[in-house]
Amino acid sequence: MSKKGYTPRLKEHYQNVVIPGMIERFKLKNPFQVPRILKLVVNMGVNEAKEDIKALDAATVELAAIVGQKPQVRRAKKSISNFKLREGMPIGLKVTLRGMRMYEFLDRLINASVPRIRDFRGLEPRAFDGRGNYNMGLNEQFIFPEVNMDKSPKARGLNITFVTNAGNDERARELLTLFGVPFKLNEPETKKKAAAAAPPASPAA
Repeated sequence: MSKKGYTPRLKEHYQNVVIPGMIERFKLKNPFQVPRILKLVVNMGVNEAKEDIKALDAATVELAAIVGQKPQVRRAKKSISNFKLREGMPIGLKVTLRGMRMYEFLDRLINASVPRIRDFRGLEPRAFDGRGNYNMGLNEQFIFPEVNMDKSPKARGLNITFVTNAGNDERARELLTLFGVPFKLNEPETKKKAAAAAPPASPAA
């Protein structure tokens, strides 16, 4: 439970840094025109759940620890004989984060998890969908500090979708950059801008 009166760090960052930065960058007339991140959708595939339901239980515990919210079980919508898949079989997990939990997860993702990706050189900036939403794929859940590698049975991939109301990719990319999302950057000036916009890293626990 969040404490009464508590405001997530990145929500304050949005008010103090992102809104002024977007107004200046796009010459907006008032703060209400600044786009927002509406929600984060996290999906995890659990293909082995078809044969071993315990795998689904283990993945549920891990994903709940990562995002701070109990995930929903996603089931097959139709049968596919080639994959030995029957309609209704559990095949994955999904979590939709909004509000404070969204800001808290985004903070941990940017400052604690993404930097732990092996040989990390920045996120792919071309993964926008044309309407201002961004899809980010991760090969394994072990980058999250909440996952105990000694107790985790196997690596599982995740997909994280940033849903915004930016309306186009240019505004959405600027929005996420001001939040500190580390895209691949080539221009020194843009690198400097992203570093300045990023909120300070969380203090070590």
